[in-house]
Amino acid sequence: QVQLVESGGGLVQAGGSLRLSCAASGRTFSSSAMAWFRQAPGKEREVVAAISWGSLNLYYADSVKGRFTISRDNAKNMVYLQMNSLEPEDTAVYFCAATMSQTLVPGTREGNYAYWGQGTQVTVSS
Repeated sequence: QVQLVESGGGLVQAGGSLRLSCAASGRTFSSSAMAWFRQAPGKEREVVAAISWGSLNLYYADSVKGRFTISRDNAKNMVYLQMNSLEPEDTAVYFCAATMSQTLVPGTREGNYAYWGQGTQVTVSS
């Protein structure tokens, strides 16, 4: 059974940092693109960052460029999101996602990803 499990969310003050982790199991994801999405209350889910299977191609939403860093460890089937200089607008549930097949350029739409985690809450207070 394929599972993606996020961890590392929590409550932090504006300007603080958090590191989200996503543990993948049930199959190897070393050839999959991985991504982080987020959904704030009353808003649609949006892509935050994405990474290709070999970490050569990265994508960041404009709103997080220079503050967030996505990375992965294929040997451990893990993907991470380092979030610095957090702002109240970053408050959302953050989801980890993975493609089913090998993808050179990571997609930015929900439909690009076949596997999803349950999400972890990130709350940034002002």
